[in-house]
Amino acid sequence: MSENYAFIGLGHLGGNLAASLIRNGFAVTVFDRHPTAVERLVALGATAASSPAEAAARASNAITCLPSPTVSEAVLAGPGGLLEGLPKGGTWIEMSTNGRDEILRLAALASARGVETLECPVTGGVHLAAAGKITALVGGDPALYARHRPAIEAMCAKSFLMGPVGSAAVIKVITNMLAFIHLVAAGEALMLARRGGLDLAQAYHAIVASSGNSFVHETESQLILNGSYDIGFTMDLALKDLCFALAMGKDFGVPLSLASHVKAIFEVGKQEYGGSAWSTQIVKLLEDTVGTDLRAPGFPAKLEL
Repeated sequence: MSENYAFIGLGHLGGNLAASLIRNGFAVTVFDRHPTAVERLVALGATAASSPAEAAARASNAITCLPSPTVSEAVLAGPGGLLEGLPKGGTWIEMSTNGRDEILRLAALASARGVETLECPVTGGVHLAAAGKITALVGGDPALYARHRPAIEAMCAKSFLMGPVGSAAVIKVITNMLAFIHLVAAGEALMLARRGGLDLAQAYHAIVASSGNSFVHETESQLILNGSYDIGFTMDLALKDLCFALAMGKDFGVPLSLASHVKAIFEVGKQEYGGSAWSTQIVKLLEDTVGTDLRAPGFPAKLEL
């Protein structure tokens, strides 16, 4: 707890990560464009700042959890951004999901100002972030990772150093690509069970105990069966990550026919429900298409541990 941190981006994911830092005794200065998000963290013990630059100057290290590379670049290098406040030798820890090219380019901007970069996207879902049990995928210098590992472990139950900056972006995009493929597959499986006359709750539990199970089925299928779909992750974010995956496939010479098909399904889902709809509503697209819902009693509206 010798390091202090600015935390920028207090949405569904970032707010929970910042709260874990505070809960574990770290001094945290926060900024977000939504005052209510800031107020929630201040009530937990954070200090508010009027800009990313001010937050970074107070803390000397900065963590960001933001929705897109465009926003990350604006917060890092735009007017009033982190690079105006971080000292030489300070660290920028980027917990947003970026493409490899994006994080390498942004890390170069930071390096030119004497600021080191550690990429640290997380995976597992908002509910695990709220409990401090999410997983961190880290890219960067091993000594820098060791320096900030106490903070990472305060937010995350597991962390994996994947290699230099850019490595974590690759594995994070891979894990998200798999999650969206599994989500579409889980929806199709549940619809087969429903139209085949099975009890959906019993079918859910049978799949959990089968070779066809997945983390996505165990978690997100519950929200589908409840009808809330409230996963805290949007169609727009899913499409962003699928675009990253397909770009990597092109760069690395790997045909991603299944990911391409899933992206096309999500594009239709966005047209039907809007980019701010929960990503789990991609299964509602199937429900609406066949005129059959996937409701079952006994499942939560939000995920709990």
